[in-house]
Amino acid sequence: MTESRPRAGRGRRRDRRVYLASHPVLFALLTATRRVPVRRIGRTVLVHDAAPFADALRRVPLDRSAQRTTAGAARRATGGDGFLFDQEGYGHRRTRRDTATMFGTEGVARLRPVWLDVLRRRLAPLADGAEVDIVDVVAELAGAATAALLGVDVAAGAADSPGHALTAAARAAAATAARHHLPGLRWPGQARRDERATARAAAELARLLGVAPEEAARASVLAVASINTTMAAIPRAVAWCADDQWWAAAADAGSRDALVAELLRVTAASPVLPRVAAGPAELAGVGVRAGDRLLLVARHAAHAGRPAPDPGTPVPATVGQLVFGTGPHRCPGARLAHAQLADVLAALAPYRPMVTGARVDRRSALPGWARLTLRATVRAGR
Repeated sequence: MTESRPRAGRGRRRDRRVYLASHPVLFALLTATRRVPVRRIGRTVLVHDAAPFADALRRVPLDRSAQRTTAGAARRATGGDGFLFDQEGYGHRRTRRDTATMFGTEGVARLRPVWLDVLRRRLAPLADGAEVDIVDVVAELAGAATAALLGVDVAAGAADSPGHALTAAARAAAATAARHHLPGLRWPGQARRDERATARAAAELARLLGVAPEEAARASVLAVASINTTMAAIPRAVAWCADDQWWAAAADAGSRDALVAELLRVTAASPVLPRVAAGPAELAGVGVRAGDRLLLVARHAAHAGRPAPDPGTPVPATVGQLVFGTGPHRCPGARLAHAQLADVLAALAPYRPMVTGARVDRRSALPGWARLTLRATVRAGR
């Protein structure tokens, strides 16, 4: 099902602000090189198109323990090993199977009541004409769901709610770690300050999780990955849905899944996957050497730039789902992300909310909003 969209295109314009304000150097680099499927700049290989992107994840041997990769960021953020991101061989496959079970059908069914309760409580003011900051709502939702996923009690030390406390710690850990990996100028002494800030954030995250020391790093990695991608994706998807007026499709169970897939494609919560080649390979005619840094641009491979999201004519799933990787490197949390966004849109749809205010988060690890206020245009019943 589709609906008339007199403001079609506004969602893309608003979402573009996220990249321009939060990660301008990275966005400029990706924009300047995107017309070439694979481009080498020194020892860095940028991969934009879907086919070489998939090949890089399926066929190129990767150094999963290298610095300036997702695994390296995970180690810096949590103070431990990269767990899911830097294991090899059988251990990696076993961990992925175990994690996929946590995020699978049964895992989603177990966690859904947690985030539905958050949505019921936090969106209720819309019925009275009040504004709601969806970023704050998602912060509680992400933290509460992740705590339930890990089976931990994070009530101790919570300034606002247990969910908020865990989300704040996970976002701080990711943000300080990510600064080491992003392109751009750095002030003298910044590296040392970042190291100290990263250590403090990792310690706070481990304290909140309250798990045994040998388990803290692994739990922290899952918390950082789950919370930061949720915070990046859901508010941006909600803004796009409101700006391009897709609420009728969100309200219809028959079209909602397609809308969710399209919105996850265009928002591309993890727009770039940094990797390092462990051996020689070739991508779209460009040679890759051991030690080369690969910037796999999931945003471009999944066609996030064009076309606009449309549940009536979605892009092929083999392309759109590249935002979650592919093959042995597909994100095990894809099902959970889809379910959470579907429930958020279904809960908001009766109110047909409009965006009344937005502020970009300039310090987050992933492009996102620091504030996104909504107000209902329809007074739905509670």
